[in-house]
Amino acid sequence: MFNRIISFLPSATEIIYLLGSQDLLFGVTDQCNYPAEAKNKPQVIRSVFDSESMTSLQIEEKIQELSRLQNDFFIINYDLLKKIQPDLIISQGLCDVCSPHKKQTYDSIQFLDNKPHSLVLDPHTVDDIMQNILDIAKTVGKETDGPQIKVSLTKKIEKISATNKSNRPKVICLEWFDPFYICGHWIPQMVGNAGGINGISKIGERSRKIDLSQIAQFDPDILIVSPCGFDLHKVLQEYGSLQKNNQWNSLRAVQNNMVFAVDALSYFSRPSPRIIKGIEILAKIINPDSSVDLEVPPNSYSRLKKNPSK
Repeated sequence: MFNRIISFLPSATEIIYLLGSQDLLFGVTDQCNYPAEAKNKPQVIRSVFDSESMTSLQIEEKIQELSRLQNDFFIINYDLLKKIQPDLIISQGLCDVCSPHKKQTYDSIQFLDNKPHSLVLDPHTVDDIMQNILDIAKTVGKETDGPQIKVSLTKKIEKISATNKSNRPKVICLEWFDPFYICGHWIPQMVGNAGGINGISKIGERSRKIDLSQIAQFDPDILIVSPCGFDLHKVLQEYGSLQKNNQWNSLRAVQNNMVFAVDALSYFSRPSPRIIKGIEILAKIINPDSSVDLEVPPNSYSRLKKNPSK
């Protein structure tokens, strides 16, 4: 068991709080905002740019610039790191843009005289996320609680999956739309759990750039706009630029008002226990008649009406 943990991963922070082990958490990132109390923890590492004030295109251009210059996406507060003297650093190997990556963990360990252990999480599926809960539970001495949480979440997924579906519509989830990226990793599995037929990407695959013509060729019944790290308000702000795209406006799902924005930050982007709520949100969108009894948080999704002038 570890007693002085630093989390470089918002989903790990969330799991630690769910396990009731937040007293063992001595440092987090500037992105660790759930639950709200996590924002009061010392922030050991932060992003080099403020994505909140930027459009999706500006974020993409900034990422490309930093990659081209081989600059870091995150800045470590080494003074605070030294003061905390962690015995464990939790990070991720999934994406070097979304959250601090293995490099920041390595740099932190090399800096400290007393070398902490590291736990690198690399989830690509819903099952991997469940395993992450068990892994973190073990590190904080909650070997009993971890399996109980996993069983509870798994039962919720099974209940949604077993619900009688009136149909199985074709669905595409977009992780970015300037440029277009298709959702990968656990999102295709979430769509399947919710009763849809996921398009283009496969379970466990990385998110990747796609062309709008590929979307048109698949001809989805439903389009889910789920930009990585955006809450619903941010998605609604950004969608206006997409409504100016004539090729987008010609898509059948757009013409039929079957485009939905979701709170990706809370329920889709992060490999946390709240992806179960994301599956419930998808079920409400994909098969509303079969999901009447499901309760989802307010402001978790919204239908995006087509531009009336198109």
